[in-house]
Amino acid sequence: MNALAFIDPSPSAEDLAEPSHVDPLSDAFRTVKLTSAAFFRLAADGPSVAGQLPSKAVLSTMLGGPKHMITCYIVTEGRCFARFAGGETVEVGAGQIMMLPKDEPHLISDEPEQAGPTFECVFAPTEVRLGAEIAGETRSNAKLLCGFLASDSGPFDLLLDHLPRFLIGDCCAGRGLPSAHELIQFAMGQSSTIHVSGQSVLGRLAELMFVGVVRQHAERLPAGSRTWLSGLRDASVGRAIALMHGDPRRTWSLSRLAREVGLSRSSFAERFTMFVGIPPMQYLAKWRMQTAADLLCDNVNIASIADEVGYSSEASFSRAFKKITGMPPSRWRQQGELMAA
Repeated sequence: MNALAFIDPSPSAEDLAEPSHVDPLSDAFRTVKLTSAAFFRLAADGPSVAGQLPSKAVLSTMLGGPKHMITCYIVTEGRCFARFAGGETVEVGAGQIMMLPKDEPHLISDEPEQAGPTFECVFAPTEVRLGAEIAGETRSNAKLLCGFLASDSGPFDLLLDHLPRFLIGDCCAGRGLPSAHELIQFAMGQSSTIHVSGQSVLGRLAELMFVGVVRQHAERLPAGSRTWLSGLRDASVGRAIALMHGDPRRTWSLSRLAREVGLSRSSFAERFTMFVGIPPMQYLAKWRMQTAADLLCDNVNIASIADEVGYSSEASFSRAFKKITGMPPSRWRQQGELMAA
């Protein structure tokens, strides 16, 4: 291959300006926006089956009106089984943490085939008691810390859309997570009352847990997997994503991105779509709107935001934003302000 084939004979100043190095995975973590969390202890006494707590009931206890809930279980003693719709059953042992990033309907039991309530049969909302301990009258087969992580993702669910129905990580010191004991003591202390500072701290704790478990998941992906996360490890796809994240303002085109990563237009488009699930230009448009949504929350002037994400006018940016989010930028900002009030 002739290296000169990918060199623009008359590069512009924009071409010569290399975007700053970015970590797309860190960008993806920011799009999830874990704002608060609630934790309670659960002692599973055999035989026992627990139904899924209703998302709306839990989210209603959290400040700021979050839209999405990620459920997690930290097993401190014994073992438990998570059973999903369709029959899939997963064992989680002591020292492990399981996260359900898509609020997947499930049951938790002390045995894999333990009979119990249907997926519609859940705890009553009045039983969402922050800091309360739920325990039976007999021996405890498993002890868990159950957590509900509140998320306010933007218009582009970059990470949540590409995660499986559940993630299992090792909750121990040295793996990017605090120890199980530290998590329990801290989380339960903060969950005892509902207040702004406490929920902010719990939101940060939840973020640390989420980041640690997702990074462990990414490390364990098999070589042949085809997801956004595995695409970050691909030389061409990972480079293209980093370029778009690093400088969304630049007038990227399919040809320019392909040239930057050393592939033909068709090969690059096919490879990118295979990993990410959408074509490069569609990904860029969505990432620009995610960046814009973050800037709107920071009260940046809309004309400045338009320029920051690569639009020549405020009007063209507003049309693109509404096309992807379903509302104009001004309304998106107002909605965010109302939720934060």
